[in-house]
Amino acid sequence: MTMQTVRAYPSTHRLGNEEVTLRLMVAADRDAVVAFARKLPEHDLLFLRRDITQPEAVEEWIGEIERGEIVTILAEAGGEVVGYGTIHRNTLRWMAHVAELRVLVAEGWRGRGLGRLLTQEAFANALGLGIEKVVAQMTLDQKGAIATFEGLGFRPEALLRDQVKDREGKTHDLLVLSHDVARFEAQRAAYGVAEALGG
Repeated sequence: MTMQTVRAYPSTHRLGNEEVTLRLMVAADRDAVVAFARKLPEHDLLFLRRDITQPEAVEEWIGEIERGEIVTILAEAGGEVVGYGTIHRNTLRWMAHVAELRVLVAEGWRGRGLGRLLTQEAFANALGLGIEKVVAQMTLDQKGAIATFEGLGFRPEALLRDQVKDREGKTHDLLVLSHDVARFEAQRAAYGVAEALGG
């Protein structure tokens, strides 16, 4: 049973001269998501909970979607997956009010507003699920992503030293940012989702 979303999908959006379609991820998307992941820079995969370059890992992800633990919005252009935004709700009862936001965008689509669009969609769905706090994680050297999230109202909450290790064995610090959804909801009610997110 998938989680209900407050947005209607699929939806089409124009970013510059190109159109992107947003829709919910389903089981049939496994191979397309693996192909997308395998084109990402190695560094982008560091903070993920699983290696989504492997089909079995994406199958686990799909299982969580089907159990209603995750909402994932895929962005498609030219018949390919070019990004995704995921809200992953904590399954522990005492942390059910917290969800993790994960957004990844293909290299060729960065700096064009797709990450912001996916984040806005994820936030809208988090609101509909009654989430009170959203967290995001990234390594310190992902300066563009950090700037984007801070521009959307996220604030640094923790710095975990040497928390992730790449395939060469080098460790990286992990930055945890968070967003108070209750405050965001008040802004959304007053101005609308895009405006509350600085759009």
